[in-house]
Amino acid sequence: MRVEPHPHIGLQTVTWPFVGDVRHRDSLGSDVVVRRGALNLMTSGAGISHSEYSVGEGAVPLDALQLWVALPESRRHGGPAFERHEELPALALEAVRGEPGEAVVVLGSLGGVASPATAYTPIVGAELQIPAGSRVRLALDPAWEYALVGVEGVAGVMTGADAGASVDLDRSHLLYLGMTRNAVEIESPEGSTLFLLGGEPFEDDIVMWWNFVGRSHEEIAEAREAWEARSERFGQVRGHGEERIPAPPMPGVRLTQRRRRV
Repeated sequence: MRVEPHPHIGLQTVTWPFVGDVRHRDSLGSDVVVRRGALNLMTSGAGISHSEYSVGEGAVPLDALQLWVALPESRRHGGPAFERHEELPALALEAVRGEPGEAVVVLGSLGGVASPATAYTPIVGAELQIPAGSRVRLALDPAWEYALVGVEGVAGVMTGADAGASVDLDRSHLLYLGMTRNAVEIESPEGSTLFLLGGEPFEDDIVMWWNFVGRSHEEIAEAREAWEARSERFGQVRGHGEERIPAPPMPGVRLTQRRRRV
């Protein structure tokens, strides 16, 4: 993997590796190797740039989640930041059958357990381990909305009132759970790894284009022009020369806000 320096505004990147090592460098001077078990959290604020290279010269297996979290109005205009957390809290998932599961709280909070990583809205990102042959109960906040991402193995997610009915979730899919749920039960005959996404519905409608999250067409266009002009807004990634990813041309239509449909 060779991702040359590129910009971000208005978001956090939450990088959670599963396989392989990646070198992260950014315009703050951060230079770290991203590897399994460590959360790497980059907050763009009004502007940051970074690069991502796999470690070594040859082809290597790589697998990770990189989640983008939109920043609220109170934080999106601020300065950039980078955090790395190698010790994250975990909680047991109640066993309905078999052995208890485990949730590692990567970002935000779950079941009264909070990650040390900085979050600016009520949110959760957690890795779930479901033991083979077990069925576990995952407590949820009915005021939040949730989804489950398949990472490894196949899990059956009980989504309705019928305790025997389930939806199979594998690593190719995300299952949206919506809101108003107090809990969901998950089982896995062979064992599985899932990732829970959730949080309070976001306060704003956003405009998202390329690597930018803003609120208007004009804001996105301004950020693009600043990147192309090599503005100090995005800084310089240490260890790189002139190489960088150019911004694509703006579309021939006006960018509009993404509005909630559920």
